[in-house]
Amino acid sequence: MAGTGLGAICAALDARLADADARLLRDYPGERPLRQPVHTVYVPADRVGPGLAAAWGEQALAALDAHAPDAAALAAATGVPEDAVADALPRVRAKLAAEPVEDLRVDLEDGYGARSDDEEDAHTVAAARALAADLAAGTAPPYLGLRPKGMEAAGRRRGVRSLLLFLRTLLEEAGGLPDGLLLTLPKITSVEQVEAMAWTCGQVEDLLGLPAGRLGFELQIETPQSVLGPDGAAAVARMIHRGEGRVTALHYGTYDYSAACGVTAAHQSMAHPAADHAKAVMQVAAAGTGVWLSDGSTNVLPVGTTARVHAAWRLHAGLVRRSLERAFYQGWDLHPHQLPTRYLAAFAFHREAFAPAAARLRDYLGAVDGGVLDEPATAQALAAALVRGLGCGALTADEVEAATGVDTAALTGLAHRRVG
Repeated sequence: MAGTGLGAICAALDARLADADARLLRDYPGERPLRQPVHTVYVPADRVGPGLAAAWGEQALAALDAHAPDAAALAAATGVPEDAVADALPRVRAKLAAEPVEDLRVDLEDGYGARSDDEEDAHTVAAARALAADLAAGTAPPYLGLRPKGMEAAGRRRGVRSLLLFLRTLLEEAGGLPDGLLLTLPKITSVEQVEAMAWTCGQVEDLLGLPAGRLGFELQIETPQSVLGPDGAAAVARMIHRGEGRVTALHYGTYDYSAACGVTAAHQSMAHPAADHAKAVMQVAAAGTGVWLSDGSTNVLPVGTTARVHAAWRLHAGLVRRSLERAFYQGWDLHPHQLPTRYLAAFAFHREAFAPAAARLRDYLGAVDGGVLDEPATAQALAAALVRGLGCGALTADEVEAATGVDTAALTGLAHRRVG
């Protein structure tokens, strides 16, 4: 009798919660099993040419040679402990030689400015051809794409025109769109603009003969209206779920957002309390959705005298570390000389986390009492930390497999397994 009653209750619960269960699976599918880039490099369209990533790497290495030729000098410049610098520096230099840019965005928005239609058309085509040439040569970054003008009334026609021109040129020159293609939607002030971008992507797919759903886009969170709606609700959460499954990431826009909140120029920063609030809302909105998070940039560039370069490097390294500690594993870089501190801070962070994470994960997988009772979600987070380190080059497969006792395929499966 008790069993029969239990079965009836459970069947009724399944029926009652069927719609909620389906929504959970649809709206919160978990992390995507893809490598997230550690940064996005924004370059105005008129400055994009073949070999750009390699050129940035060469400039970054030259900056290291000129301003911090060894571990001691780089530690003194950045404030990163010397032992961590000594451990990471060979890997940083190798990264700058082999894959200096992980994600390149051709910029037709703020970094590019307002030009005539003929100028923007020409720069858009030239940039797409340059990327196609690098794809053919095998020297393109793993991720690349376009930031056109957004859905604001003043720029939307120009933005759609450039988007079509860029994609059509890339298709013609490269014979297809790369797997790592990314698009960025800036200056969002309403949920309707995100819906309009999703609709536009569908129209563009039809025009260019692309498979349905091929185009996704990032949301640049740089206006107060994209964080908080007029009803007090988190607008960014609605934007994710109203994007028809096309929203791939949230990128914080440091300076536009700070200015819109009334922060004076001298105090605009990724570390300002206004920025932390916006990013906290973004983080909760994106949790479990598979949408990546990216912090913004610092416009204090490491150029000029060695003293000025060191000051900018120290600031940048600290901000990158701060973002990583807050689970923002990506950020923006605006100049080649920011690449050394991007990778130094990221590699030092991941290598610092490596040994304790690997030990705890090994204990968890082997059901060993290691003094910490980890939950499945924590084990997944430990695996994800190691997978991120592998993805960017901070860790090697051999050392991770030796420390955890499992191969990288199993580790990746654990990192991206749905928990709960």
